[in-house]
Amino acid sequence: MTDTVETVVDPGTAARIRTADEAITAATRLAGSFARGAAERDRDRVLPYPETDELAAGGLLAITVPVEFGGADLPPSVVAEVFRILATADPNIAQIPHSHFVYVNLLRLAADREQQQRFFTQVLSGGRIANAQSERGGKTVADIATRITQHSNGFHLDGEKFYCTGSLFADTLAVLARLDEPAGDLDIGEYIAFIPADSAGVEIVDDWTGMGQRTTGSGTIRFDGVDVRHEDLVSRAPAVSAPAGYGAFAQLLHVAIDAGIARGALTAAVEFVRTRSRPWFEAEVDRAVDDPLLVQRFGELAVSVGTAEATLAAAGRAVDATLEGTGSAADASLAVAVAKVVADRSANEVSSALFEVSGTRSAGADLGLNHFWRNARTHTLHDPVRWKYQHIGRSVLRDEDPPRHGVI
Repeated sequence: MTDTVETVVDPGTAARIRTADEAITAATRLAGSFARGAAERDRDRVLPYPETDELAAGGLLAITVPVEFGGADLPPSVVAEVFRILATADPNIAQIPHSHFVYVNLLRLAADREQQQRFFTQVLSGGRIANAQSERGGKTVADIATRITQHSNGFHLDGEKFYCTGSLFADTLAVLARLDEPAGDLDIGEYIAFIPADSAGVEIVDDWTGMGQRTTGSGTIRFDGVDVRHEDLVSRAPAVSAPAGYGAFAQLLHVAIDAGIARGALTAAVEFVRTRSRPWFEAEVDRAVDDPLLVQRFGELAVSVGTAEATLAAAGRAVDATLEGTGSAADASLAVAVAKVVADRSANEVSSALFEVSGTRSAGADLGLNHFWRNARTHTLHDPVRWKYQHIGRSVLRDEDPPRHGVI
């Protein structure tokens, strides 16, 4: 076990958010707080334990719990806007609960009622879920070596995961593993094991060394003979293979993070040029903001960010429609793919252009403005956009629906 996992929010102490307006207000308030010190946390790799506690205690992590279990059941478009707002302030903090929302959605789509009651109650009380999904050793990211094996009193879980975002801050781990032999009413296939993060045989290692998203807790977790109960296993297939928008919802939140980074970088550039930049002498103006070439460039960057935000909003409505039964999962996935391409481009462009428009002094390490670019470049490596273009093109040319594999 690791001594870095902390459960700070006591059961029953988390606030309840009931409406979209309450969620947006809470996210905006927290973003204002999180923005202060974001560059320093990223530069010095100060893990945001107090900030993630605030997220949980404020009730934002429970906004998708279904109404019948006591939650607000807010739609994906609202969740995406919450993520976007948080990412404008600190993309690390915005990414930490990504898997939490994805696995709350999986519980909604694939768990039985007893499992839903148990885990949704934990979430409403401030509980946090982190992923243990990806692995380093397989031929592709889709190859899973972690195994669930049956024994006399239940099951054992063995394997090693990486990119386990949020694991340092969670009290429940959602572990993707394979069952290779039928076990009672459980068929062969992929399952998510929902286990306490402090279970015997779990080792959470803080070894994430990415150049960006440095404080997301995205390191290694090892599982050595971890006891798992039958009632903690949820088949992944019903969520991934059904036309329920599971993958589109997960991808939508990634888009929101990228769009938030783009807006945050633009806001930082505007503030720097207004308050600290000197005009280029050939412009023959007294203020940098009056340089016509800078005005032009800021106009271009504002269009880039505005387009990313508009396509994010459109994608959010498409995913909403899937859940409401008024739209198709294929249309939602394609709308999210378009938004991902646009937000990827905007986040990387604007976070780099921040230095172009601000001048040499903006490159000072003490300012930490490079965290926008490092975070953008790192986070946009999720799910390469070259394959988004492929699925969009196949739809346009051949009327092909995108695949249901959970990442589009």
